[in-house]
Amino acid sequence: MALTDYDIQRQIRHMIAFIDQEASEKAEEIDSKAEEEYNIEKARLMEDQRTKISETFQNKKNQNELQRKIHNSHVQNAARLRVLKAKEEHMKTLVEQAHQTLERLAADEGRYKQILVGLITQGMFQLMEDTVVVRCRNSDLGLVQSVLSECINNYKQLCERNINIAVDPENFINPKIAGGVELLAQKGKIRVENTLDSRLEMLGVQMVPELRDILFGINANRKFRD
Repeated sequence: MALTDYDIQRQIRHMIAFIDQEASEKAEEIDSKAEEEYNIEKARLMEDQRTKISETFQNKKNQNELQRKIHNSHVQNAARLRVLKAKEEHMKTLVEQAHQTLERLAADEGRYKQILVGLITQGMFQLMEDTVVVRCRNSDLGLVQSVLSECINNYKQLCERNINIAVDPENFINPKIAGGVELLAQKGKIRVENTLDSRLEMLGVQMVPELRDILFGINANRKFRD
């Protein structure tokens, strides 16, 4: 049975409708898949950016914290240095005051004379030489000469040996020191410095830790003590 033109046209319309339906469904599928991929990619990009922002924020936070610690450390070190400087200045002031006290002591001839006896006698025992030369300040020359006999007697009584001791009348020690003497033996090769300033310095070195504790309190960070 032959198809009429009407039947042919109807089949063609049916095929076109089927093709349109298939194309529409395929387009919807493509759109849906594209939308899904878009949403996935968008979520991924947003998560990446969120992670980068979080990392940047954390890095900035860490940098700020580090800078804060460095700044605090600098401030603390500067304050510590100022405290140490103030302590050193105070210690220097005490030493200067002690030196002034020694100068006043040397101005008291009666007391200073006995101090010279002790300093000279002690120097003789340190040297234990048969011949000793004493040097002093120019202003103390007469006073030192006046006590030599007492020093010799003290030396002989304690160590039972003779000694030849004399004051150098030409060479003197620094007139700016508070007082005291220097003793020389074997043509100056051996010397004992027994000035008031040297004794003060020696005492200061020995007592600095104790003085610091007395003046400024015990250092809690100090692990070892003499």
